[in-house]
Formats: sequence, structure tokens, C-alpha cells
Amino acid sequence: MHVTLAQHPEPPSGDDRAFVTSNAVIVLDGASAFAARDVPASTYAEHLGSTMAALIDGSDEPLTALLADAIKTTATALDLRPGGRAPSSTVAVVRRRADATTDVLVLGDSQVVTPDEVIRDDRLGPLASTERTAYRTRLEQGHGYDDEHRRILAALQTEQLRHRNKPGGYWIAEADPAAAEHALTRHLLPGEVPWCVLATDGAYKPMEHLGLDEWPAVAAASADDLDAVLQRCQDWESTDAQGEHLPRAKCHDDKTLAVVVT
Repeated sequence: MHVTLAQHPEPPSGDDRAFVTSNAVIVLDGASAFAARDVPASTYAEHLGSTMAALIDGSDEPLTALLADAIKTTATALDLRPGGRAPSSTVAVVRRRADATTDVLVLGDSQVVTPDEVIRDDRLGPLASTERTAYRTRLEQGHGYDDEHRRILAALQTEQLRHRNKPGGYWIAEADPAAAEHALTRHLLPGEVPWCVLATDGAYKPMEHLGLDEWPAVAAASADDLDAVLQRCQDWESTDAQGEHLPRAKCHDDKTLAVVVT
């Protein structure tokens, strides 16, 4: 298994994290918070990812079980309680098992692309629709990232929190290990998946907007090429500094791409 990775910005800056083991790659996107949290998202994502990496290295145990253990260990270490002020993170994992089966896990809106499908958890999308429509409409109208924008985003996150890790809501890595059982998973037979691309939303959303999401070409790219794609997205966002053309919560989001050739 060969992994090619690019990140903007490179850790320890930002809230994205990526971990590569002998048999897997793990990508996390710590959620930006517009209200106070007990622990920074970057700290949570770093601890969760490093714990998951230690558990998964050389293991063929179900990914959901390994993620549940990692969430439990992280919540204990950081003294987190579900809901309220606990940070959260998306999780995307691709693992190559000893029998050459490829396992995929996605929790939250980071995605894994294979030659046959885009695996993305969109359960958060329909929630807090009033607040989401309000901030996007204001951006399209040219109001930019002002105090009212931040107020709406705080209200949006408060509404989303009401539905976090609950039936009928959405599931995310936070302090409740049970969330892992609700992750999207795939088990792909040998030969079915010659490559996968893992991407956080800060990468794939501007890539889609700019027509840079030709995933077979991305899968064949070098590390320098991946870095250039992310830099192009970053540069373009600066030309849309008020979010009028691509409404988004903030001008620049962290960006991670990981290509796995199996």
C-alpha cells in the first residue's frame, strides 16, 4: 500500500490531521467551533488520530470497533463528556487487510473516493437548514464574514448540537464511542479498488467548484502535484474572500488529500 499526502496548512497548524500506518491511512478534520469548547479541535483530532493509528497498525479488527476504542480512550484522556463543550472530528479510514481486502470507514463529511463511488456521510446536511440558508444567502449578497455571519454560525452549531450522535440526527467522533457503529463502511474485494482518495471538505469543495475533481487524475498525482492542487484552491479562495461565489463558513478551510494505491 502506497500513500501520497498533501496538507494545507501542515500540522501542527490547522485542525486537519493525517496518519499513515503499515496497513492504513487515517484522515481527520477537527470541527471548527464558533462557540467555546473545552479542548481545541486540533488537540482532539491529534489524540484521536494517533490513538486510532496505534490500534489499527497490523490489525484486521473491524474498523468500527477500533474507532469506538479510540473515541473512548480519547474522551477519557481529555476528560470529555458527550454534548455541550466537547470537540468533534470527522474520520475517514482506508485499510488494506492481510487478505488484500480493502476496508473503508467514513464518519462525518470527509470523503473517500474509489473508481466506482464517492463515499461521503451527508447526514449533517439537512440539519439546521434555516441557519445554513441564512448565512449562505448573506454571503451571496455580499455581506461577507461580519459579526452577523458569526452569530448565525454560532446559532447553526447550537442547533446541530441538538442532533449530534442521536437517532434521526447525525453521527460524529466526539465523546460517545457508540457513534462509531453508525459510520459508513465498505469492504472491497482484492482487485476492486486499485486506488482511493481521502479528502476533507476544505479540499474537495473548492476542487469541485473549480473542476479539479478528476479523481483518477488526482489518484495518479505526485505529492508535489497534490500540493499544487491545494495551493490553487487556497489562492482561488483569496479571490473570493467574501464567499460570494462559493458560500462557505470561512474564507479558508484546512485542506487534506491522501491518495492510497493498493
